[in-house]
Amino acid sequence: MELVLEGIKKSYNKGKTYAVKDFNVSFTPGVYGLLGPNGAGKSTLMNMITENLEPDSGKILLDGTEIGKLGADYRGLLGYMPQQQGVYEDFTRERFLWYMAALKGLKKREAKEAVGELLDVVNLKQDKHKKLKHYSGGMKQRILIAQALLNNPKILIMDEPTAGLDPKERIRIRNFISEISKDKIVILATHVVSDVEYISKELLFMKSGEVVAQGTPQKLLEDMEGRVFEVLVTQEEQQYYEKSEDKITNIMLTPEKAALYLVSDGYPPCGEVCKARPNLEDVYLYLME
Repeated sequence: MELVLEGIKKSYNKGKTYAVKDFNVSFTPGVYGLLGPNGAGKSTLMNMITENLEPDSGKILLDGTEIGKLGADYRGLLGYMPQQQGVYEDFTRERFLWYMAALKGLKKREAKEAVGELLDVVNLKQDKHKKLKHYSGGMKQRILIAQALLNNPKILIMDEPTAGLDPKERIRIRNFISEISKDKIVILATHVVSDVEYISKELLFMKSGEVVAQGTPQKLLEDMEGRVFEVLVTQEEQQYYEKSEDKITNIMLTPEKAALYLVSDGYPPCGEVCKARPNLEDVYLYLME
């Protein structure tokens, strides 16, 4: 299975503002992390893949056929978790999932099996009769993840799936996404690097509607070698770096000096300098700023 986006563009304000421009990417089964700040075009891109929006130009192809020609057959392969928490507040969790299963065309037996299994996966077996309006933000996030998976989709689109979850739940959902990605194309949009750092076969960094970098986590880290430094500085030297174009990713205070972690294209000119191992947060900061 291959999902190909060729020359995708989407603009607003009569073509004056591009949300997505000249997007060319091929997706095959596995997890793809789509990283970028708010306004980078991630949600617009996913809305075009799910046919909620039409691109101004370009093509979206599944195994060589435009998705518009596939119609219901294509939509039957999709699972979509939007960023906005749009749930029916007066529904219980089971009623909501049964309702979504009916919209997706699942048979009663399939729905019963899927609802029971997914409530366990997202840790919502308890509070059977509790209405969704009484759920916390994190609980609503988990029920939205469950509804996206009801039809065992082959193409799973997730917009900020771990927003509002505590660390334990983030890890649980991350591991589950990794497990199910063997036969699915999973596109996971976020601006939290740790959500996709270890489960993605490729990362795509978006800025102002364009892909500014793409590759495996290992390749992106290799490209950052020699650009990350640890610098032990006095207060005066720290003020110098705070005013410079170098990006300070971390500051750790010591009894006499401060240890700065810098992302820089050049060798730091002052302080006690040594090279540091880059991480994907360094990559994100370097590309976005």
